[in-house]
Amino acid sequence: MAKILELYADDEEYLSKVGNALSSPTRIQILKLLYFNSYNVKEIAERLSIPASSAAVHIRTLEDADLIQTKQQPGTRGSMKLCSRKNDYVNIRLSGNDPSVHQVASVSMPVGAYTDCMVSPTCGIADETGPIGYEDRPGDFFSPGRINAQILWTSSGYVEYKFPFPLGDGIMPNRLMLSFEACSEAPNFKEDWKSDITIWINGLDCGTWRSPGDFGSRRGRLNPSWWDNGVTQYGKLATLEVTDSGSLINSQHASEVRLQDLHLAFGIPISIRIGNREDAEFIGGFNIFGQKFGDYAQDIVLSFVY
Repeated sequence: MAKILELYADDEEYLSKVGNALSSPTRIQILKLLYFNSYNVKEIAERLSIPASSAAVHIRTLEDADLIQTKQQPGTRGSMKLCSRKNDYVNIRLSGNDPSVHQVASVSMPVGAYTDCMVSPTCGIADETGPIGYEDRPGDFFSPGRINAQILWTSSGYVEYKFPFPLGDGIMPNRLMLSFEACSEAPNFKEDWKSDITIWINGLDCGTWRSPGDFGSRRGRLNPSWWDNGVTQYGKLATLEVTDSGSLINSQHASEVRLQDLHLAFGIPISIRIGNREDAEFIGGFNIFGQKFGDYAQDIVLSFVY
């Protein structure tokens, strides 16, 4: 939802590559498999019951078409190629590239670049090399090193970010999309620990996503080696979409807040707050993952369709 691959008939060679990549049922199965998790080539082969050599060929075809991304990681025997999805939508305009019709501008915000927060133990922040400050000490959330954070967690409260308005003067979006990886926050981890995580834009409650738990039964695909087992490992992708008719979270109706209610304007920053309402049914805290933690290689992404 937040990541859209725009294709135009003008780019005949690339459009042919994408068409070829999508012409195989096996490659489509791989794309479906990677929508919710990242897997290495061996895992993909096992899940689809195909030879590893065939899986590797399919992966190269999808990678060449820019439909997936891969990353080399150390394995038990040499290195392994970890595969993850790169896009949520593929839009094809057969009449060619007409910039007046449809464009997307995205801003990727590091999870540690919050401008305000209210947190409570259990809480902490860390980057890919180790903890930032001390665990369960809320004051350390304002350490200068927080800008490098790749994961943050708190048992309640919120974090708030300021996003720039990336469009030119006189250009307004017709759709706004926010995407981030998150889960609940329990001591260590607890798979059935619910948390109602609300998203506010410019002070308006745009909806609440109920995280089903704090996931730690397996390692996050992207987690650095120093991160211990037995604690939070990964989250799920939460995507808020605000349109002219209302707001949706993960394609489900979330609120009546419409795009025009946000009062977006050229040159005015956009406030994004993520957290637990004080009157939420489940105040189960939250973890937010950056591009080097969890399962999804992304930070907090705000996209503008115009």
